[in-house]
Parts: sequence; structure tokens; C-alpha cells
Amino acid sequence: MYSECPYRWKLNYVDKLRVSESNIHLIFGSAMHEVIQKYLNIMYNDSVKNADLMNLDEMLRDKLIEQFKEAEEKDGKPPCTKEELMEFFDDGVAIIDFFKKRRAEYFIKRGYTLIGCEVPIEVDMKNNIKMVGYLDIVLHDEILDVIKIIDIKTSTMGWNKWMKKDENKTQQLLLYKQFYSKQYDHPIQRIEVEYFIVKRKLWEKAMFPQKRVQKFSPASGKPSMNKVNNRLLKFINEAFDESGSHKDDMVATPSKKACKWCEFKKTEHCEWGM
Repeated sequence: MYSECPYRWKLNYVDKLRVSESNIHLIFGSAMHEVIQKYLNIMYNDSVKNADLMNLDEMLRDKLIEQFKEAEEKDGKPPCTKEELMEFFDDGVAIIDFFKKRRAEYFIKRGYTLIGCEVPIEVDMKNNIKMVGYLDIVLHDEILDVIKIIDIKTSTMGWNKWMKKDENKTQQLLLYKQFYSKQYDHPIQRIEVEYFIVKRKLWEKAMFPQKRVQKFSPASGKPSMNKVNNRLLKFINEAFDESGSHKDDMVATPSKKACKWCEFKKTEHCEWGM
């Protein structure tokens, strides 16, 4: 957010004008995360057989209903219609069916250890600022001594080439790689990162076989790591003072991209929106 428009970041996090409402996409993403992570926990720590015996469809349904009710109570209104909830559930069932049938293409048990799901990182930066995050899936390749950090993303139809080039989307894992190495003292050159993207919809009348799962590994060599480090340090130096408190002198940088989805566009809070 800061990279696209520092003023929007200020309105959200300094002026505390952030409005956070649940929606079906957030609910579905959270529920799918939990289902996949639960399956992998049983698969790696118990057996593939017992993981396959789990009723993941029922688990997904229960998680969706649970989070629907929580969001309705928090926001004072339903996050979606019940028809939308059912549609997303059906999409999730299709993803689960594909995942269980093709699981070995994405997750192998032999030679791998599951370090954990939602593995925490908390590393001191500067000015009393910490980098805090939770890694969806962390695996250890015991043969090569390589750590693999996997981030689960839910998507309508997968990531296209433009999404893969969006640094605001892809550099998250580069930060995770760097800070995992620092906190857990594992050589950074033996850490791999990957996005595990599950797709709700497939192209109709496609002339080629389609998969419900898409894997994408962003470039994470030294030039890419230096680039993301420079972006992070620029943010910290410009957005916080020496004590680690927020600065409040941010300037808007309006553009078609930055303003398109801005919640403050055409409101009394921003006079610069395009």
C-alpha cells in the first residue's frame, strides 16, 4: 500500500480510518488454508492413508459456516449471500478433489519433514520495529538440506503473467526467505520459495487440460533480494521516525493503478484521487 500511495497508507494506519469488512473471498481463503494445512499435518506427521481418510469437504463446509457467522456478528451484516457461500463451497470441493487425486505432484512425503504450518518469524529491524509474519507451510528436504517455504493463495482463475510480475504480490516470499534465514540460522542459498495457488474456476471450453493448482516460484536470487530489501528499508526510513513511531507527513501519489481500488477515492479524506 505504501509503495502505491504513501498517503493512503497514512489514512489507514496513522489516521486509523481503516475500514475492515469480511467478504466471501477472505472467508474462502482462510477456510481453504486451514483445510490444506490440516491435511498436510496428518500426511507428514501420521500417514498419507489417514490424511486421505479425512472428510475435507465436511471440514471446509464447517469452516465456511463458522467464519460466515463470525463475520456476520462482527460486521452486523452477512459477508455474502447464502447462494454465494454455496457456490464457493462447491468450488472448494472441486479443488479438494483435484488436490487429493494429484497430491503427489505437489507434496511428497519420502525425504521431507514438515517443519510446520503457520511458522512464526519475528526479527528486529531498526527504530524499535519488528518484521512479524506467519509462514503457511515450511518443509525440510532432508537429502539436500533445503528449506521450502510455501505460501497458499486462493484465486478465481489463477495468476496471469501480469500478476506474476507484480512485485507487491510476489516479494512477500522474498522477505520471508530472508527473515527465516536470520531467525532460524539456515543458509539463505538453501531456502526455496513457492506460491501454491488454488483456482476456483477453470476456463470453459478450453482446448487443453486444466489444473486446479498452479505453482509459481518468483526469482529470489541476490539481485531480487537486494531489490526487496531496498524497498523495505525505504518504507521504514520514510514512514517511521527514530523512535519507531509513525510519521504523518505523507504525500499522495495518484495514478490510475493506485486510485482504482482506493477506499478514500472521491471522499472528503483525499482531494488528489484520479
